Amino acid sequence: MDEFSFINSIKPKEYHQSALIKGMGDDAAVFQPLTGSVVTAVDTFVEHVHFSRQTMKLFQAGYRALAANMSDLAAMGATPAFYLASVVVPDSLSIQDLYKIFSGMKDLANAYNMDLIGGDTVSGKVLTLSITVIGFVDDQQARYRHLARDGDVVFVTGTLGDAQAGYYILTHAGNYKNSPYYINRHRMPIPRVHFARALAHLDRVALNDISDGLANEAAEIAEASGTDMCLYADHIPVSPGFSQFPPALQRKWTFFGGEDFELLGTVAADQWEDIETAAAKTKTPVTKIGRVYSSQNHEPGRVFLYENNQKKVLHKEGYTHFR
Repeated sequence: MDEFSFINSIKPKEYHQSALIKGMGDDAAVFQPLTGSVVTAVDTFVEHVHFSRQTMKLFQAGYRALAANMSDLAAMGATPAFYLASVVVPDSLSIQDLYKIFSGMKDLANAYNMDLIGGDTVSGKVLTLSITVIGFVDDQQARYRHLARDGDVVFVTGTLGDAQAGYYILTHAGNYKNSPYYINRHRMPIPRVHFARALAHLDRVALNDISDGLANEAAEIAEASGTDMCLYADHIPVSPGFSQFPPALQRKWTFFGGEDFELLGTVAADQWEDIETAAAKTKTPVTKIGRVYSSQNHEPGRVFLYENNQKKVLHKEGYTHFR
């Protein structure tokens, strides 16, 4: 099967989004936002850097690539609508393998009524997935990192460190408790789209998705907002059975591991009950983990960790590609 036959074979027969005017088939797709603003994000996933066929199936790689991008939309408070998928295809990949990747994306996309509207396939040496997502958000309702304010509550969804624990289980033989749960958290994370959308009625919420570790994401909010932040170590949520792993790894995965694709956020203290209501409505675990403060006697943007009755700077030590 050639490139054009493959593209034609994955072209949707029908679309979910009424905003779409022209989908796949022309040089570009066309859509008309019905209301609000357009939100878009793109991420690239390279085999042996972001995923490995030794630890996940191609279906799961496709699913995870789209989920990571959808998490970015959730962090902006947007409703996902469309995605475009470009793939660099090595000689070792068969057409059936390519179908598995797109099947993983489609499985997740269908759950959120997202439409595939374009992309590209090219030959190359390393399997690479580049996903662009497009969503919509009501006017003045986009969630930005710079919206944290003095006195805000800091919160996080879900539990942290699970994805790294799952990867560890897959790459280190042994007997582990709840291993299917941890492995699934590594392979097929759940973007917190519904929870983020349930906050739409709030005037001000800062959000960031936890892709590069809690320390990194917290620092990004503090720096963008010109504030400080203090997190309480004993409030950080972890899964039951997390204590089975070495203490040093627990700490590393919790604060610096990333790839959990949970949401870190801040909200005015008097609106914390609204966060709890949204969490209950969407069946999303949410935990209060800290506070936002005005910086004093130093440049703003610092994150502190209160642990063992001591307050210390939590340095940005999460994953970065260029380090």
